[in-house]
Amino acid sequence: MTDLLKTSLNRRTVLQAATVGAVGVSPALRALVHAQGSDAPEKKEVKIGFIPLTDCASVVMASVLGIDKKYGVTIIPTKEASWAGVRDKLVNGELDFAHVLYGLVYGVHLGIAGPKKDMAVLMNLNHNGQAITLSKKLADKGAVNGAGLAKLMASEKREYTFAQTFPTGTHAMWLYYWLAAHGIDPMKDAKVITVPPPQMVANMRVGNMDGFCVGEPWNHRAIMDGIGVTATTTQDIWKDHPEKVLGTTSEFVQKYPNTARAVTAAILEAGRWIDESLGNKNKMAETIAGKAYVNTGVDAINQRILGRYQDGMGKTWDDPNHMKFYNDGAVNFPYLSDGMWFLTQHKRWGLLKDHPDYAGVAKAINRTDVYKQAATASKTPLPKSEMRTHKLVDGVVWDGKDPAKYADGFKLKA
Repeated sequence: MTDLLKTSLNRRTVLQAATVGAVGVSPALRALVHAQGSDAPEKKEVKIGFIPLTDCASVVMASVLGIDKKYGVTIIPTKEASWAGVRDKLVNGELDFAHVLYGLVYGVHLGIAGPKKDMAVLMNLNHNGQAITLSKKLADKGAVNGAGLAKLMASEKREYTFAQTFPTGTHAMWLYYWLAAHGIDPMKDAKVITVPPPQMVANMRVGNMDGFCVGEPWNHRAIMDGIGVTATTTQDIWKDHPEKVLGTTSEFVQKYPNTARAVTAAILEAGRWIDESLGNKNKMAETIAGKAYVNTGVDAINQRILGRYQDGMGKTWDDPNHMKFYNDGAVNFPYLSDGMWFLTQHKRWGLLKDHPDYAGVAKAINRTDVYKQAATASKTPLPKSEMRTHKLVDGVVWDGKDPAKYADGFKLKA
């Protein structure tokens, strides 16, 4: 390309070429478009909210390790007190992105979880790694698992209180699904309250609840403190279930598409780094245990991230389905069927009055287009399909093919 041609290409021409994807434009012009930064992040510094949980790790490590800089952005991790706070700050723009509950994003988009706003899921941050904890008092009476809990609740009548972290969120759905699988109606047979994750252990200690569903390290912390036992892990409810996501507003993605892609790519690479080695996992545990992040002992984090479990009653086991952040890219794709599953459970428990357009809502929220670009940038493998199939703890198969029938097919529902 001549100097004269370079000079004559004003910024408008370059941007027009970028907008149309430079179709039919010479390679030299495309190179110039790239050099002038048409695909560079529009926003160089981004705030990403997180809750003190082990699964905030890939967001934190993308910043701590400087992986974000490689993609032209600076991630500022911002510690938040509750999921409701994360929701509010995402909606009003105080946060650009968040480490957030899958079902929270869907709840906000549909207007059943507070202020209604069009939302976006850019990637899954992790699979697995949550649990349901029952109080030591219940365990001493034989309620050490679902069957034991159902038996105790049937024989010893009183109000039983269980906690989740957000009404439309993942922990609420795992708790409801598990209770119902054991014949306990979460809407009729129990009282369910909302408690922020870092406050779960303290609330159980003073007797405010009989059990809770939350992310790590708070289940393991309850065992270390001698106040709770692990009744089940969420990977035993649904192996390789979706959990936290990188969430933002649809408006943000529309305004800053390159930034959305860059941040997603950086966090993908951070997740790969975590899963690469035992040493990396231990370094991650040491980092996020700090006051600025989860604020707990390293020993509360570094066992279950390696799949080393104990139930608080003497049983120990190695779980190959422990929390994963990348797993050769299998973790991170925002499958449409995953998003649709949360909608089926929202309908099942009366959070949605009518059947939504399951596939339409999932396609609007789960930005597989942005993810695919980020996967290419970070050399992350892509799945063959945007749908996947799983069998859950009650033996029911979810494949996304007939969501309304699936949602209506449960014996226990609102």
